[in-house]
Amino acid sequence: MYSPIMRILIADDHQFILESIEILLSTIPDFEVVATHNNAKDLLRSLELYTEIDLVMTDYNMPEMNGIELTYQIRQKYPQVKVLLLTVSEDFQTIQEAFQAGVAGYVMKKAGKEEFEKALKVIASGQKYYSESVVFELLNRDKKMSDLVGNTIKDDLANLSGREIEIIKLIAEEHSTNVIAEKLFLSPATVETHRHNILKKLGIKNVVGLVKFAIKNGLI
Repeated sequence: MYSPIMRILIADDHQFILESIEILLSTIPDFEVVATHNNAKDLLRSLELYTEIDLVMTDYNMPEMNGIELTYQIRQKYPQVKVLLLTVSEDFQTIQEAFQAGVAGYVMKKAGKEEFEKALKVIASGQKYYSESVVFELLNRDKKMSDLVGNTIKDDLANLSGREIEIIKLIAEEHSTNVIAEKLFLSPATVETHRHNILKKLGIKNVVGLVKFAIKNGLI
């Protein structure tokens, strides 16, 4: 579950985009925009003033300090603050830099309200969120993706039970734990136990790696 109110700072050097995002977020319950800024330095000053910020939404391309550089500073000084990077770039190098900086989310600016809301709730729940096109780009960079997220993908299914393979398929299709439990007539706790065991068996650290495994082995 995510916290009742998530307090947000936004940085973008285009005033129109700032105002548009602020208006959009005002329509989503449980998220509060505390302040908006046209550059990273002003946002960092805000973090000194406001002590209960949960999330920073920042553009990648900004003068003086870009979104990646800002993320590094935030992660060093305010490790409890999550960063959602907003960008028009689907370039692998930019995505890789974002991963390495420790962003909690990577969302394309062309995303609609539904995806923004989903990204915010996923991040607020303690997970990471990446736009579908970003995941696709990562999945098409096998070796680089493996090095980046520390995944060691195994090509065979020999160590998995039939039930575990079913669960991998459903996870890769983006079903929640509760939905998987309903479909397989299991308890949510049992599904979570299977998920944990699957990740351990495959040497995979997250859902992105699991999706990659499913695609590589023809499960979806």
